[in-house]
Amino acid sequence: MGRGGAQDDRTDGAERRCIVTGEVQPKAGLIRFVAGPDGQLVPDLRGKLPGRGVYVTADRAALEKAVAKGLFARGLKQAVTVPDGLVETVERLLLRHVVELISLARKSGDAVAGYEKTKDWLDKEKARVLLQACDGSGRGKSKLNTPYRGRYIGWLTADELGMAFGRETVIHAALASGGLGQRVVEEAQRLKGLRQMDDGGKSAGKEKRLNER
Repeated sequence: MGRGGAQDDRTDGAERRCIVTGEVQPKAGLIRFVAGPDGQLVPDLRGKLPGRGVYVTADRAALEKAVAKGLFARGLKQAVTVPDGLVETVERLLLRHVVELISLARKSGDAVAGYEKTKDWLDKEKARVLLQACDGSGRGKSKLNTPYRGRYIGWLTADELGMAFGRETVIHAALASGGLGQRVVEEAQRLKGLRQMDDGGKSAGKEKRLNER
């Protein structure tokens, strides 16, 4: 349990109510917000910050509505300052977290990149999560299949996957079962909700960089 009685990350299986939709759902699909000491609204992606928090579904439209309707102040029961570009900030922070988790998995030997290594893990049934760059060749990506009862992540760019593996770009990658795999899947799902995707599965917005401010 974290400071202020908050559960760490979202691993306790608890559910919370979204202040926008009113629906109760597992915390893994929500984003927590708290008010800082100065009254500024702060996204608490890991659910560890102290104080009263409110939850919003990890969805771009839901967050935009929360901002437009002043729902944060209502839920927190105090005046709050919502920073400009809140939705983009949350997306950028989620991206950073996903990249960091994949990088940690790589360093612990639970992730590989490159077509041949990914295919080898899939053939040996070692891979539980298949990752492919949304801006990679559709023909090339179609040669690899999602593991049976596994998961697929296809909304990161080649540059973003490259950052996770310390390369310029990566098109194909895989995560082993156990380890950080489930956390990567959960965080990537939240990121997907914030991303504007076109019909082809590619990001419709401008490419996001981890060093953006």
